[in-house]
Amino acid sequence: MSEWNSIIFQLGFGAISGFAVGYAFKKVLKLTLIISGLLILALMYLQWQGILNVNYEELFQKVEGWIKGMMGEGSTIVSQAVANLPFAAAFLAGFALGLKKG
Repeated sequence: MSEWNSIIFQLGFGAISGFAVGYAFKKVLKLTLIISGLLILALMYLQWQGILNVNYEELFQKVEGWIKGMMGEGSTIVSQAVANLPFAAAFLAGFALGLKKG
């Protein structure tokens, strides 16, 4: 019976924490996109005024390297999720609900 208690606890905690993380993630993502957009507009304006000279090729290479680095971290997350399947399933369901409600 203690095995069932452990699974029920993992499901409940996973769903609640997934919802909280999904909700917060959506709010932070919106704020990050707004700030990024304003920063890009400011850079474009400063370059148009001749104040800055932006090397876009180097910028894109840096961003691409950062994205590839983040993609490499995904395999670690997947292996942890498979090891804790009840928690991971409930977390993902709660995360999706949090994204929808956020």
